[in-house]
Amino acid sequence: MSSIAASTKHANESHIGRHSAEFHPSIWTDDSLQYGCHSLSSEVNHSETVQHVETLKQEVRKMLVPTSEKPSISKVELIDSIQRLGLRYHFESEIAEVLQQTHKHYVQNGQLILDSDLCSLALLFRLLRQDGYLISPDMFNKFKDEQGSFSEKIASDVEGMLSLYEAAHLSVHGEDILDEALAFTLNRLHRSITTIESNPFLAAKLRHSLEQCPYRGLPRLEARKYISIYHLNPSCNQVLLKLAKLDFNMLQKLHQKEFGNLCKWYNKLDVQRNLSYTRNRIVELCFWILTVYFEPQYSKARSIMTKVIALLSVIDDTFDAYGTIDELELLNEAVQRWDIRCLDNLPEYIKLFYKELLNVFQEIDEDMRKEGRSYSVYYSKQEFKKAVEAYMTEARWLNKKHIPTTEEYMNVSTVSTCYPALSAASFIGMGDVASEDVFKWAQTHPKVIKASALICRLMDDIVSSEFEKKREHIASLIECYMKDYGVSKQEAIGELEKKIGSAWKDINEGCVRPNISQGMPKPMLMRVLNMTRFMSVMYKDVDNFTHSGGLMKDSIQLVILDPLP
Repeated sequence: MSSIAASTKHANESHIGRHSAEFHPSIWTDDSLQYGCHSLSSEVNHSETVQHVETLKQEVRKMLVPTSEKPSISKVELIDSIQRLGLRYHFESEIAEVLQQTHKHYVQNGQLILDSDLCSLALLFRLLRQDGYLISPDMFNKFKDEQGSFSEKIASDVEGMLSLYEAAHLSVHGEDILDEALAFTLNRLHRSITTIESNPFLAAKLRHSLEQCPYRGLPRLEARKYISIYHLNPSCNQVLLKLAKLDFNMLQKLHQKEFGNLCKWYNKLDVQRNLSYTRNRIVELCFWILTVYFEPQYSKARSIMTKVIALLSVIDDTFDAYGTIDELELLNEAVQRWDIRCLDNLPEYIKLFYKELLNVFQEIDEDMRKEGRSYSVYYSKQEFKKAVEAYMTEARWLNKKHIPTTEEYMNVSTVSTCYPALSAASFIGMGDVASEDVFKWAQTHPKVIKASALICRLMDDIVSSEFEKKREHIASLIECYMKDYGVSKQEAIGELEKKIGSAWKDINEGCVRPNISQGMPKPMLMRVLNMTRFMSVMYKDVDNFTHSGGLMKDSIQLVILDPLP
């Protein structure tokens, strides 16, 4: 649609009462997004870098080879450094082998049998738990006093407390000792910051962990920040540091190219003119999906998932901040029918978008048919439809001024987060590991996906409710909770924050053996975990997606625009 036609259309609609939001325009200029244009000399340099990286990887593999049947603690510390530096994906099988041997020799009946200091025990517990081993945290009881509380004697061991603090974030339901450890260490670590300035590495690590627990952080951002302080480590491994820097910059070039291609696709929709009411956040959406998977083998998966989330974002804003109830009924019907013949019934402003929705899924389907995996698109489409139906239910609530019960709200709004739909979409481009059974599992909205969607909904509502009150909007979960339970706003937020903590335990539980989520492969669960991490970081204090000039901008700058020196 031409800009003249668009402006005329919007002018004719000006008498319609629309609950538009005041979203700020994109903060990214076209110049900052013209990635992927490399000269011949940079291609030559890239070839040399690839060779150098391969040489360094061989050196690290040698370091991971066991020197004895029983892995040493130094081997475990090496794995921790590799993972924090963002290099684990190069050494999956080697790390899995070392951790398997570690579990075999240091764990009996689920208990760690290692007489060691707090730092080493907590590190071992965290690495094994992260890898899916359900280790009992009971060995931390030996750091308690006669009254059953954690002993003040460990308060002087800042490194040990930090290790325990990070381990405690992997707790599952019923592990009260880890809840106690988290409260104890958090309190003492804040007091310790000024006492460890003589150890710059520990001080930097502590400050970062208190600001953002690495386990719940964004993988690329965590790697970037850790690389920048790792050289301060008295035990810094120069081979690892060199590899981490080269690898980060190589991946950054790939990610830049992907961002550029996706921005060009999005700009063809001419959102600024045709859908001016929406949040123009394609760069932020690319970054969101980069959180879900950064590895080079998932380049196609990132492209697919970014297009799906971009389409959902437009639909979200159409339902939330522009469409009339009659227009939204037509749009919902068109999505449920998924048929180009619905085009004539749609309002003019959404026709181009609807065509693109059908085109994108058609292209994905053609691509997946070549792999014999067209079932993946079918299931993803079904989840997409469920998300739009949930938006429609919320729009009807608003139209009728209906304030739902907390339970009613949660049943619908966890689906309208689009996290169940995005979980299914995240599996499409992952190849054979994403079998039809994986999609059938996702379609049942299992506990781990429900928990991820719940965290998304609760964190979004807690930070967004005031902004949304500035226009006509459905009641937030906070308001529903206050009405149902007769509590103040602060009390409601406190209760919702407890639910966030409980949902994290559901996710941790879903990622450990033997109750690892119904036999799902670990790569699938990592996608769900990583989507939750995005919410945990970007919606911690403010909606950094809608208001993207702060933390979101700084994070994109670090991960995508600024190479490591």
